[in-house]
Formats: sequence, structure tokens, C-alpha cells
Amino acid sequence: MKDLESRIEELWEGVAHDISCVYEAMDKLDSGELQVAGKVNGAWQVNNYLRKAILLYFKYTKAQVVAGCFDKVPLKTRNWTESDFVSAGFRAVPGSIIRYSAYIAKSVVVMPAFVNVGAFIDEGTMIDTNSLVGSCARIGKKCHVSDGVTIGGVLEPPKAMPVIIEDNCFIGAKSAVLEGIIVEEGSVLAAGTILSESTRIIDRETGEVMYGRIPSRSVVVPGTYSSSNGVSIYCAVIVKRVNEQTRQKTSINELLRI
Repeated sequence: MKDLESRIEELWEGVAHDISCVYEAMDKLDSGELQVAGKVNGAWQVNNYLRKAILLYFKYTKAQVVAGCFDKVPLKTRNWTESDFVSAGFRAVPGSIIRYSAYIAKSVVVMPAFVNVGAFIDEGTMIDTNSLVGSCARIGKKCHVSDGVTIGGVLEPPKAMPVIIEDNCFIGAKSAVLEGIIVEEGSVLAAGTILSESTRIIDRETGEVMYGRIPSRSVVVPGTYSSSNGVSIYCAVIVKRVNEQTRQKTSINELLRI
């Protein structure tokens, strides 16, 4: 039997017609057995065939009534009993919406927030109220995604890389991380920080300018810089590296986890 990737690619190209591979991929995303983005030899790699599987799921699935709405994707926790939640080991507060194929690890807390298809949220992370975790986004262990944060998705328009938040990160309230940005381990984004692939990221100490990546243990705040004609343009500024004082202010509360 051909492997899952080959079957999905053949269906995508129209040379095969067996759609069972789509539902197999969705189930494996839902259980965390597969991930859209994962590390291989220390570098992030995107499994694009899994994004194609999600898109094919939309193509081949009919809309139905879902929790009083009309959609093609059911809720992850549809028909779950108490024992199912206990086994899964995460806490989903009333008002939270988690779509099928999103993976939620043990000791995660999802407040009234929205977690989209193909997302992966690792152990001990808090997704706070009014936040959006976009399609195929990956959030690591023991992160705090604060109130009103937007973590971008990649299905429409399709992007080469989903948003990746590595372990032990703090994303401040009303921030937005979009378009394949990687926030490396232990970093802290101040409230209102906006990052996209075109956002200039400036290291205050060195003057280095970068795009698309926040280095490990960075403390980032919103800022501006002056263009050649004197216009002030938004940027993100790395003001320092995380120290013990910063960590105390942004540490997670284990009492809130299961």
C-alpha cells in the first residue's frame, strides 16, 4: 500500500480518486500523530501534503449543522463525554471552539477562544480569551497566548510556512503573529506587538535588522523607525534578552492547568 503522503498527492493531482487518505490524515492530525510543522535535525519543516489534505477535506465534505451553525468541519469535542475529556487531559472552557483536526495536548487550557483546523498546541499552554489560533499554526509547550491575540493561519491565502511559536513563549495581549513568523524559544512579545513577513525587526543593542524570526529569549516591543523621507513606520524592537525578572512577570500558573 502506498504511504499516506503519496496517496494525498495523487488525489491532489487528480490521478487517484480514493478519498480515504484525506480522512486518515485528518484523524492523525486530530490525535497529534502527525503535525503540519515539525522539527527535523533542528530545523522546522512543513509537511505540505497535510495542508493539501485539509483543503481536500473541505472539497469532499458536505456542510452540516454544527452546534447551531452550518459548516463542513465538526468540533473536535463533538459527542465527548467526561471520560473523553479526562483521557485527553486538557481543559476547554465554555465558549471555546476547537475544530476537528486541531491537536490539543495534555494540561493545555483553552479559554473562550477559537482554534482552527490543523493547529497544534503543546503541553501546558494557555490560550486566553478572545484569541485565535489559525489553521496549521504550531504553539509549543508552556506558552501563554494572552487575551485577544491573533496567530495567523495558512490555508487562505496559502503560505509556505505556518506560524510557529516555540516553547516557553509569552505573547502579550492584542498582539498578532502572522505569515509564517517563527518566535523562538523563551521569547516575550509585549502587548500590541504585530509581526508579519514584512515587519522590520530591529535589535536595539546591535542595530541588526531581520525579518520573519524572533531570536530565542528576546523581549520585543512595538516601535517605529524613520524612513528616508522622514515618515515614521511601524517596526518591532528587540529591547533586551529575557532575564529572571522578565520570567517572573510572564511565568505560567500551574494551578490553572489540569
